[in-house]
This record gives sequence, C-alpha cells and structure tokens, in this order.
Amino acid sequence: GAAVEIEITAKQIIKIKEKLNKILAKHTGQPLEKVERDTDRDFYLSADEAKEYGIIDEVIKTKE
Repeated sequence: GAAVEIEITAKQIIKIKEKLNKILAKHTGQPLEKVERDTDRDFYLSADEAKEYGIIDEVIKTKE
C-alpha cells in the first residue's frame, strides 16, 4: 500500500542525493564528506563563497 510506495520513493531520493553529491564533489573539488555535510541541510553561499567552493567559475560584477 501507501507505506511501501513511500519507502520506495524515499530510497530513490536517497540514491539520487548520493549521485548528486558525488557529482558536486567531482566538479567542485570538495571532499565527498564535506559535500554530504553541506547538502544535508539548507546551505547558502554568497557569490564569492560559491566561487571559492567551486560551484561557479566567476562572479560578474557590474561597472559603476
């Protein structure tokens, strides 16, 4: 019934999260354990922090 469907869905979500964490670790250069900790809860970064973390390549600043 519904409980089995919830269990199946939860397992799928966990597998997808594990794959995503491995992809993030590979492309950011961060250790997998750090990515797992950081993505376990809401994790906010400024633009400069995202660059330092390796999520983005460059911060584009406006000319003033």
